[in-house]
Amino acid sequence: MTRTVLCRKYGEALEGLDMPPLPGPAGEQIFENVSKRAWLEWQTLQTMLINEKALDLRDPDARRYLTEQRERFLDNEQTDHATGYIPRDGAQDDASSTD
Repeated sequence: MTRTVLCRKYGEALEGLDMPPLPGPAGEQIFENVSKRAWLEWQTLQTMLINEKALDLRDPDARRYLTEQRERFLDNEQTDHATGYIPRDGAQDDASSTD
C-alpha cells in the first residue's frame, strides 16, 4: 500500500518515500513531509550542483551548502542552478546560441 504525505513543497497529498532518505531527525522530517516526487526532483538538482560546482562531500562546507540548498528547494525558495544547463525540452539560453 502506498504511503501518502502532505508534501511540504507542493502543499498537496502525494506519494511518500519508502524510507527516510537520511539518518537522524532530518531524515525523519523529510520522510514525514516530503513526497517521493519532490525528493526525486531534489536529487536531480543536487547531482547537478555537485557536478557543476565540483563539490567534495567530505568537506563540511560543501555539505552545509547542499543542506541549505535542499531546504530552500523544499520551501520553494530560489536555489542555485548549474550554469549553462539546458533543459531537455531543448530551450537554450542566449550564451549557447550561434549567430
